[in-house]
Amino acid sequence: MIVIDARAMPPPEPFEKVIAALRDLEEGDEVLLILNQEPIPLYRFLNANDYDYDARSGADGCWEIRIRER
Repeated sequence: MIVIDARAMPPPEPFEKVIAALRDLEEGDEVLLILNQEPIPLYRFLNANDYDYDARSGADGCWEIRIRER
């Protein structure tokens, strides 16, 4: 699993890190992205490029998005 804790990163750095991690993703692996807000634009990119994801908001208000290839 590739973990990207982007809570302290300014935009567009989280998106750029996710794209770079997806390029290195091995079959069966996933990216865990942790953010302070829900990444709606990222969902559009993932849907358009055949990635699956699960998004959850935690009790602390942070979002965890698990991304994997379809």
